Amino acid sequence: MAHLRKTLVVVGHGMVGHRFTQAAIERGLTETYDVVVVGAEPRPAYDRVALTSFFEVGADALSLLPEGEYDDPRVRLVTGVEAVGLDRDARTVSLSDGSELAYDELVLATGAAPFVPPVPGHDLPGCFVYRTIEDLEAIREAAGSARVGAVVGGGLLGLEAANALAQLGLETHVVEMAPRLMAVQVDDAGGATLRRHIESLGLTVHTGAMTSAVVERDGRAAGLELKDADPVEAEVVVFSAGIRPRDQLARTAGLEVAERGGVLVDEQCRSSDRHVWAIGECAAPAGRMYGLVAPGYTMAEVVVDALLGGPGAFTGADMSTKLKLLGVDVASFGDAFAATEGALELVFADAVAGVYKKLVVSDDGKRLLGGVLVGDASAYGLLRPMVSSGIELPENPEGLILPAARASAGSATDAMPDEAVVCSCNNVTKGDILDRVARDDEPCADAACVTKCSRAGSTCGSCKPVVKKLVEDHFAAVGKVVDKSLCEHFPLTRQELFEVVAVHGYTRFDDIVAGHGRGRGCDICKPAVASILASQLNGHVLDKDTRTLQDTNDAFLANIQKNGTYSVVPRIPGGEITPEKLIVIGEVARDFDLYTKITGGQRIDLFGARVEQLPAIWRRLVDAGFESGHAYGKSLRTVKSCVGSTWCRYGVQDSVQLAIDLELRYRGLRSPHKLKGGVSGCARECAEARAKDFGVIATEKGWNLYVAGNGGANPAHARLLAGDLDTETLVRYLDRFLMYYIRTADRLQRTAAWVDSLDGGLDRVREVVVDDALGLGTELEEAMARHVDTYFDEWKATLDDPDKLARFVSFLNAPDVPDPHISFTTERDQVRPAEPDGPVVLGTTIGVGAPVGSGVAR
Repeated sequence: MAHLRKTLVVVGHGMVGHRFTQAAIERGLTETYDVVVVGAEPRPAYDRVALTSFFEVGADALSLLPEGEYDDPRVRLVTGVEAVGLDRDARTVSLSDGSELAYDELVLATGAAPFVPPVPGHDLPGCFVYRTIEDLEAIREAAGSARVGAVVGGGLLGLEAANALAQLGLETHVVEMAPRLMAVQVDDAGGATLRRHIESLGLTVHTGAMTSAVVERDGRAAGLELKDADPVEAEVVVFSAGIRPRDQLARTAGLEVAERGGVLVDEQCRSSDRHVWAIGECAAPAGRMYGLVAPGYTMAEVVVDALLGGPGAFTGADMSTKLKLLGVDVASFGDAFAATEGALELVFADAVAGVYKKLVVSDDGKRLLGGVLVGDASAYGLLRPMVSSGIELPENPEGLILPAARASAGSATDAMPDEAVVCSCNNVTKGDILDRVARDDEPCADAACVTKCSRAGSTCGSCKPVVKKLVEDHFAAVGKVVDKSLCEHFPLTRQELFEVVAVHGYTRFDDIVAGHGRGRGCDICKPAVASILASQLNGHVLDKDTRTLQDTNDAFLANIQKNGTYSVVPRIPGGEITPEKLIVIGEVARDFDLYTKITGGQRIDLFGARVEQLPAIWRRLVDAGFESGHAYGKSLRTVKSCVGSTWCRYGVQDSVQLAIDLELRYRGLRSPHKLKGGVSGCARECAEARAKDFGVIATEKGWNLYVAGNGGANPAHARLLAGDLDTETLVRYLDRFLMYYIRTADRLQRTAAWVDSLDGGLDRVREVVVDDALGLGTELEEAMARHVDTYFDEWKATLDDPDKLARFVSFLNAPDVPDPHISFTTERDQVRPAEPDGPVVLGTTIGVGAPVGSGVAR
């Protein structure tokens, strides 16, 4: 008789519900269970930890399940449906769409809901919570017609919400009832340092202030009434005053709940009903709710093990946290408040630099118990595992936090026992990491492989430096050299290859590979060499000796899109443009039937151009005075600007002119990865300069220079390199910084990752760029001067060269499109006819270097 399969229902598809489902698939639970996952939100699980980045990267980039379904056919995901009833006797779950699910085992992963204080007016239009993507979409829409926003709550989520309002361009207030920000994580001194950082960005902080009511005007929120304090005007009010477990489903079904909310569960996360389990924020192991994702992940894996008959148990969790709040590093770990009897505190504070560090050590000074880091949390990755592992502190533990110290990461990782948890988000120990690189069967060869296989560093990323160090130390200990070759054709790093080209004066790939490599090259080394040659020689990328090295984008001086067409992006320095040029862009878009979009980088993108149309489009743009915006290249994209002192009542410097000058100076500068800049005319930061590879913020005395920030999949805020600079010094430091990066970074390495990879990090960059410790300053400045002096517009040069123009064809056998027998259809099946009776060409076109689609020429 065949074994009957069981049904497992998971209610909730947030980060923890998703982790449970992943673990169920990976560990073989679906061999005996059919799994049905029910999510109340209209989309699959997404990274709620990085929710604020939604405004920059969009919802798709946050998704934890981009495909929308799991690979295992025995797992079914249902979204946009809420569980509204639970019948424990019948073992069924009722859903909001009227359907019903029967279960053998039920896992509740319903998470938590924002707590909204029951003050008068809390439900007025204009009041929001900060929890889901839909919440952020509603906040963004409201911010479009608002000037001022206020956040009720100054904890982790409250400051994230404040960051969101600031990104949306609102004058932002933070109202916190406690006497300091982040009262649960940091002490008074750390809170004061954090407050100074946040206020320096233009936000207003109200601590020790209780919200008594939401002010109403014309039926909408208009501000906050505060007890014993002046009211705050605000058209957008966001409540972020904590969370409460979503345990209503369990309560109505008669399951036991904790005194302060949450489903009471045992060490295996089993509720008072042996067939019902609870994990994540809706659960209360031993009566305590855990509001971080890492404990939820641990609970998820404990339940999977329990259902498989394993001995796993949840006995508590590491509540350490590290994050960036409005660009400020904040970390708290272990016994941060020195609650342990006899605990001693070691404190370093630099109010000028905005840095506060505290270590809590045992009474004998031998063990690290906890700590707080504000303004500089670079040591967190090593300090936190020292707490859990019980590593004995060095003779002078203050060296771990003093800025002049160069504590040896190697010595700390060497002393760390195998059971020390390196990645608390995913509960990965040092032993787990070493097992991945030392195993006989398919060992990992680098830290990236370890992260992929073990998930260490895949959630918040704070432990990645330690993971990398552990891997490299292991290979060094066993006598294995870590291979840092660019690819199989060059046994050199990109930095070494850059120096080889510079020393020998090479101008051709063939000469480089003949002298220092082997074979014919590949799609890794060819574009890398092309970038190096462009950086040093500033020649045209489509010159005879380099055109075959380019990737698809550089090969056609345009960004290829998913349907095989290309985008056209003219440069608009600083976002400043004349009416006449705007008219030309509009006419080009109309005449070539291009989709037009104004981007966040203050440019206008024109989408849908076929490859043979690009020269004609650019001829009209060049004739109107436009240049290439280099949206296709690993080079400078834009230098974003606010309106500065020219128009803004808050502006203290002319940010527009500086942005124009910098963009024109660095235009066409080829680099290991794309570069973006920003210039803000005051501390309100409307140009989002600290989200760029280099950012400049005006002060009353000059300019503050920030470096090594970026958006994308691993967003990072730029850090202060030097302050109150005059314009000449600012440009000199920027010249050095950019050329130092171009000279030493790895292939496709963003500036943020590059700085983190340097021995000494930002301090090392400051030594080279500001202090000129290596004596390279003049050399780097001269390299930039050569770039500036030899700059030319690539598209204008292409239009003037028949040989280069000859490559811009869609069909090799029909170069003179439009052909009377060929028609094109757009992605939405709207046919662009060439002739009524001509055959329709569907999808993308086929050109030299273009992706192969279904284009046909007859």
